Amino acid sequence: MKNHIVLFEPLMPANTGNISRSCAATNSPLHLIEPLGFSTDDKMLKRAGLDYWHHVDITYHKSLKAFMSYLGNRRLFLITKFAPQIYSEVNLSDPKVEEQFFIFGKETTGLPVDFMEEHREQCLRIPMNDQHVRSLNLSNTANIIIYEALRQQAFNGLDTIHHYRDTQKAKDLNW
Repeated sequence: MKNHIVLFEPLMPANTGNISRSCAATNSPLHLIEPLGFSTDDKMLKRAGLDYWHHVDITYHKSLKAFMSYLGNRRLFLITKFAPQIYSEVNLSDPKVEEQFFIFGKETTGLPVDFMEEHREQCLRIPMNDQHVRSLNLSNTANIIIYEALRQQAFNGLDTIHHYRDTQKAKDLNW
């Protein structure tokens, strides 16, 4: 199963850079819905993504409408603190599903209310104490969701053991 991360009009290059690094690490395509609050040539974006940016499968969409047209009938989840359903209570490993997309809202305003209402059944949330914190950081939220999906999928396609044997650090540690 392929998991896609979708960012709706992201504003902060560091968040998008960090998410791109996670996409590279998890083989997850990244979708950016315009307008973006920065240039993808931005120094902060590249610094946050380090040298992983070229390893990420990135698709740009001119608008939310253009993204939804691209999506077609594929599985979509909206990540929002307003959802009644908790992300970990959903089956994210259905073998009948080939691809699923997780869309995250803009850092300042989230996803459009009418869009969330239209897709209410597909909205998921991460539990939190919102009396003290308005929202979680976008890149942290994306990581929580993508790794829960991958955990449910038995981390298919990912190395679950890091092989140090041939590295200098491993030799220094006598591993």
